[in-house]
Amino acid sequence: MDITGAGAPIVAAVGVVGTLLSALLTQRAAERSRQREQERAERTRAWARETEERRACCIALNTASRQYLAALTDQAHALTRAEDPRAARQRLIEARDLHRDVYAEAQMRLPDPLLTLAGEATHALGALYGLLRRLDDGVPRPDDSLDVAQGEIDALWERLRELRRGMRADLGASGPSRSGPATVPGPHSDPTGPGAFRASSGR
Repeated sequence: MDITGAGAPIVAAVGVVGTLLSALLTQRAAERSRQREQERAERTRAWARETEERRACCIALNTASRQYLAALTDQAHALTRAEDPRAARQRLIEARDLHRDVYAEAQMRLPDPLLTLAGEATHALGALYGLLRRLDDGVPRPDDSLDVAQGEIDALWERLRELRRGMRADLGASGPSRSGPATVPGPHSDPTGPGAFRASSGR
């Protein structure tokens, strides 16, 4: 019996099986590689979406906070000048409502360190709102006065600058922040910022 001849088909079969297994393993390796690449791409897209959503949230909160403080300053101006406070009061209510909605969304998106800063600023804005409304309604507390309101306005601009710095750091933004607050005047308001109310009232 020719052993060499009999073994040839076996060798050939083994070669075919080896070729098929090699092709199968190569295909599976390629599929795993594609899957890993797809997972990496999806993680990258998810990170980009989250970053953009957080950026939009920070921009909205920064803008709404400054508009709220500008409206509070307008209200203080109106009280100092004995003007009809209705227009300033309406702008203040609108700014307060906008800030409330933006802050509610920020509570769902911002990391804890930023949320702490935002919460402190929001609490201070609300306290100033209450002070000015009591003065406007003619029912001030013993420590309520326009001088106290001015001090709170100045302190709040610094709080908002600190919040802005924190948000920029969280987003990876670099570069020095602008000196002085960004003003957000209303259609009938004077420029706002630290000292603006004091200058306008002659103090």
